[in-house]
Amino acid sequence: MFKRKVYKDLLEWKKEYCPRYACLLEGARRVGKTTIVLEFAKNEFDTYILIDFSNISEGMLSVFKDIADLDRFFLRLQAETGVSLIEGKSVIIFDEVQLYPKARQAIKHLVADGRYAYIETGSLISIKKKVKDILIPSEEHKIQVYPMDYEEFLWATGGNADILKKITEKEEPVGNSTNRKLMQDFRIYMAVGGMPQAVDTYIRENNFEKVDKVKRDIISLYMDDLEKIDDSGRLSNIYRAIPAQLALDKKRFVVTAATSKQKTSKDDERIFELIDSKMVLPCYRVSNPSVSLSQTMEIDNFKLYISDIGLFTTMLFNDSEHGRVDIYKKLLGDNLPADLGYMYENVVAQILVSKGRSLYYHTWDKDNSTHYFEIDFLLAEDSKLTALEVKSSSVRNHKSIDAFKEKYGKKVGKRYLFSQKDLSNRESLMLRPVYMLPFMW
Repeated sequence: MFKRKVYKDLLEWKKEYCPRYACLLEGARRVGKTTIVLEFAKNEFDTYILIDFSNISEGMLSVFKDIADLDRFFLRLQAETGVSLIEGKSVIIFDEVQLYPKARQAIKHLVADGRYAYIETGSLISIKKKVKDILIPSEEHKIQVYPMDYEEFLWATGGNADILKKITEKEEPVGNSTNRKLMQDFRIYMAVGGMPQAVDTYIRENNFEKVDKVKRDIISLYMDDLEKIDDSGRLSNIYRAIPAQLALDKKRFVVTAATSKQKTSKDDERIFELIDSKMVLPCYRVSNPSVSLSQTMEIDNFKLYISDIGLFTTMLFNDSEHGRVDIYKKLLGDNLPADLGYMYENVVAQILVSKGRSLYYHTWDKDNSTHYFEIDFLLAEDSKLTALEVKSSSVRNHKSIDAFKEKYGKKVGKRYLFSQKDLSNRESLMLRPVYMLPFMW
């Protein structure tokens, strides 16, 4: 069991919200929801019952057919599982609850009863076909579960996250040799990613070919899920096209380019379903940057990032099956082509989301030109805008972030350029190595 930050969120739920609210852990498949919940139930409750709706027996299913009489329901549940429930000290887990929406609807009555605690886990939790016939309970305390972030990755692999925190707080250059070493460590995270199964394989096998196989299996599982949601294949094509779309360096994600077909009225719904799956991270364009970024967010203008950098890396080189090991060697040695800045954009997006940030960007046209300026990410902090630009290698050119300061003046607070280079400052522009970002804010 890896140490995960969401455990602390579960402790807060138990202290502040339980039993008045059930806890709903929501996230993409294979991010570790069930493992976390089981560890929490074993440690923090006297007894627990796990009901896995992805692998449920007919006997257990019949228990849920009649939930009106709760005394009878609890007796049957204990008889079916052989677990004795203790009032105020037991938790009932509904795993993959999206597969049996009526169980989720029952949460309202179960919570009102007050005898036991309830934890739900789910993915694709808001897909219309899953919830159209039920009343979604308001008695849910939602917690988002993401792939392991860089700090969690370091905990799992024996890295020293505390040293990186101190280095980041010190705000001084570490020197070329140390910076190269820390960047190489970070590129291992970019290669493996934060899916627990991939991290476990990396630790046990120390073999990138086997890690890549695990990630490809997860991607295949995601594709199967998307094709079940949308059998036209357009949704899975949209997901598959994300790395290529980022490589094109366009102002926004273009659905027609992803599907190779004319846009249809259902494509907006497909995009919502893909975002709801938590397999992707949406980043919305803001038309007029201000502290309230959501107020000028353009719902139809967005970029999409893959929710896990390891999956992104595998998808990016999907056509290089016979050269996968060589690609990992090049990535770790920083010998990949220099124009792969969008790999670093994706990992920055993942880091920001894991820290509870929504993703926004901004573009504006250059005067007398067909080209445009772009700020990769915008944050609102202390009544000011914080602008983030991401590069993979050279940091000499930073015209966009300079023009942003000139255009928006007093609205702009801090400006960061994240890359592989050591810490430095150029007037009001702060250059930081990307491995520091997880320990900022």
